[in-house]
Amino acid sequence: MSEVAGSPHTNTGGPSPELLPTLGWFSAACIVAGSMVGSGIFIVSADISRTLGTGGWLMAVWIFAGVLTLLGAASYGKLAAYMPRAGGQYVFLKEAWGELPAFLYGWVLLTVIQTGFLAAVAVAFTKYLGVLIPGVSSTPLWPGFPVSAQSLLAVLVLFLLTAFNSTGIRNGALLQNVFTSLKVLALILLIAVGLAFGKNLTQVDWSLTLPAAQSMQGHWLTLFAFASVGALFSADAWNYVTFIGGEVKEPSKTLPKALILGTVTVIVLYLLANLAYLNLLPLSLIQSAPEDRVATAAMEVVFPGAGVLLMAVIILISTFGCLNGMLLAGARVFYAMAKDGLLFEQFGQVHPRTHSPNFCLWVQFAWAAVLALSGTYGQLLDYIVFSALIFYIVTMLGLIRLSQRVPDALRMTRKRDFVLPVAYIAGASFIAFFLLFGDFFTPDYMVRFQADLWHTKFFTSVAGLALTALGWPVYAVWKRFNSR
Repeated sequence: MSEVAGSPHTNTGGPSPELLPTLGWFSAACIVAGSMVGSGIFIVSADISRTLGTGGWLMAVWIFAGVLTLLGAASYGKLAAYMPRAGGQYVFLKEAWGELPAFLYGWVLLTVIQTGFLAAVAVAFTKYLGVLIPGVSSTPLWPGFPVSAQSLLAVLVLFLLTAFNSTGIRNGALLQNVFTSLKVLALILLIAVGLAFGKNLTQVDWSLTLPAAQSMQGHWLTLFAFASVGALFSADAWNYVTFIGGEVKEPSKTLPKALILGTVTVIVLYLLANLAYLNLLPLSLIQSAPEDRVATAAMEVVFPGAGVLLMAVIILISTFGCLNGMLLAGARVFYAMAKDGLLFEQFGQVHPRTHSPNFCLWVQFAWAAVLALSGTYGQLLDYIVFSALIFYIVTMLGLIRLSQRVPDALRMTRKRDFVLPVAYIAGASFIAFFLLFGDFFTPDYMVRFQADLWHTKFFTSVAGLALTALGWPVYAVWKRFNSR
């Protein structure tokens, strides 16, 4: 099996199908933006405003998350330009730190991060479809089993998208281009309506002082870190375009350009969307939006009775495009792992006609379908948020490490070239520290631990590390099996 252009592997088995560089900068940027925008921007502002209590803090959290995301995207652009191969972040980790950290990343991506997000977004898609079609409900079809019409339909959506992407990356990218363009236009419509018809911006409390109630809940840095998690992961998946590095034309130029263009577009839209919410709704209504559907509550102000349906359509477009982008890109990591001998060789096979890693796509679908039907993906994702952040930090440290070996190739020959990764490490470490230890800075932490330990940030962070650590014995068994 021949390897992707730019890979260090050599082919000893004769000509065979391979991934082909076919995508341009626009398709790559659409994968960045389309994977980032799911349903988070439409709901998480409610929780942020409840936690911090002013419009100023709401915008501060989104600005912080946006800057951190842009720092990450710009830094990954250096790595992607230097190693434009299938697998992206997995390849970066392997080059910088070796097989084990790279395997652990692939392990949690396959078992939880990638497949769990696919399951969660697919169920979110069918949940909002239920607004348009009441028969699509979350009520279990059989007593004692979690399977519902929503979860079954979520599996069907995943199946259809997997089948479509199995026909080749050109088709998957075309679909992504269409839905990313639609969701960007939909966000622009939401923003335009909010800024044109609202009149609350002059009355917003822009202060950065916490109200007494919030101040008594705990250290303000803890509250800010907790509030930032939702915004940060609403803008996540910007790194997915690096997974398809072997299928992008002129990747050393295209990938950095796509990362910056896609992330800047999304962050600007996110900030304007929150200004639109504040312009249409008093902060108290943002905090108390039914089921945290802030965007729906905002549209109801302008279009009474029709706002719910309008936002349901917008979120359906958004989540569908997010699903396609993540599904398309994520499978390439497992392909790269198989090429390195860290997964069964079937994962490294490419269809001779479509030049897509179809075995990876279908295994990815199968496990995401199990998670969607089981209803456990939500809890799993809570547990893995901390680990996902740690992998970002370790990758940034890897960039600094690699810059000592190949400074010219990474264009990191001056001290100022290290500002971006160091700033990202500082910001992400701040969030990671308070995810792990922030609960202990709150005055009532013992009461909360006794009441609901399983949903504290401390427990979910430790559980995420444990899920990641499970990959260590799997790696050891795999290496021993391969050596035999």
